[in-house]
Amino acid sequence: MKVLIIDNFDSFTYNLVHLIVPLCEKFEVWRNDEIDFSRVSDFDKVLISPGPGIPSESNQLMDFIGLFAQETDILGICLGCQALGEYFGAELYNLEEVHHGVQTSIYIVDHSVLFAGLPYSIEVGRYHSWALNIKTAKYLLTTSSDASGVLMSFRHKHLPIFGIQFHPESIMTSQGVALIENWINNK
Repeated sequence: MKVLIIDNFDSFTYNLVHLIVPLCEKFEVWRNDEIDFSRVSDFDKVLISPGPGIPSESNQLMDFIGLFAQETDILGICLGCQALGEYFGAELYNLEEVHHGVQTSIYIVDHSVLFAGLPYSIEVGRYHSWALNIKTAKYLLTTSSDASGVLMSFRHKHLPIFGIQFHPESIMTSQGVALIENWINNK
């Protein structure tokens, strides 16, 4: 398994690397302003990291998604989740209550792939002030949300595209390693 990690200039990126290293034979980390589009097909999966700002301000990120989302297994985390969601028609909105360094429960409504074998509720670490409304995205399905209905994860109906708003690499996320393992092991 070869995994490409797109780094959106985030301090959490190498925490994700440490989760992935034992699960794959090869990985590379590319910054979002240095994506080598000619080599993306060398990888089996792509993880899009968290990062500051919003997707439209993230250098080559949206170009990458536009070119490869139809043919690549992609997991987006936080900013990566928002970028995938926007590409597939979701609306990004600013939360009334910011969630930076906060642990909350999420409620899983779809146990396929990422949440396979996990309980219906888990604790997660959140670091975001933006969220997605996927009602306008006809190919995205909610897989988990928080108690007030804020989307915490989605999957594409037909493609191996997954988004997680929370941080699986955070010590506050009780099942983060299992989520990453489920994604890596999904063929």
